[in-house]
Amino acid sequence: MLSKEFLTQRGYCCGHGCLMCPYEPKHQKGNTMLEVINCFKKDNPLIQKKLRRVTVEEGYDIARKLFQILNKRGDGIGLAANQVGIDASVAVVNVKEPIVLINPKIVKKEEETRYYEGCLSFPKKGCHTKRYKTVEVEVDNMESNMTFGAGDTDLDLLESVCVQHEIDHLNGMRILDRAMELTIRRDKPKIGRNEPCPCGSGKKYKKCCIGK
Repeated sequence: MLSKEFLTQRGYCCGHGCLMCPYEPKHQKGNTMLEVINCFKKDNPLIQKKLRRVTVEEGYDIARKLFQILNKRGDGIGLAANQVGIDASVAVVNVKEPIVLINPKIVKKEEETRYYEGCLSFPKKGCHTKRYKTVEVEVDNMESNMTFGAGDTDLDLLESVCVQHEIDHLNGMRILDRAMELTIRRDKPKIGRNEPCPCGSGKKYKKCCIGK
């Protein structure tokens, strides 16, 4: 029997009804797995669009596809539907455990924090963003709200930030839109090494107060 890993690496469905077929819909010859759209190389008209609400059943079908893509890539911890060209308010997160977010909405957030993030849609273009340590999220696929970041570990914070990141995607918001300016602004102009020292000694700055 062919392994699931082999079938995934092959990149398409043969249509022969393999029991471990990772493609959706299954057993359609030539059916390929969706891929994350690199927005630096290809236009993604959905990346800045608020996505449509879906039923829970449709949401779980899409979530399965998103997990397949994450598993195949092996370099991500979260993925939203519009990152692969699907107009649906569905995202998945896999930091501590697999989580499905269908039509999610953040209803409570606490304690601002700065976090350095990356994004599969904008590879090698990380930036600092303003996030929240703890968030409470309402989803259609759970009866009660979900709380993220309540613990004190790095993984708790990472999971919370990842959830916020993916929900941003579903609302058409990119990390580039949240990038924080980290430029250092000086109260006084910088003094050149060869300029007169501001202390009034008459010496050049580099031979007077530069090290003080």
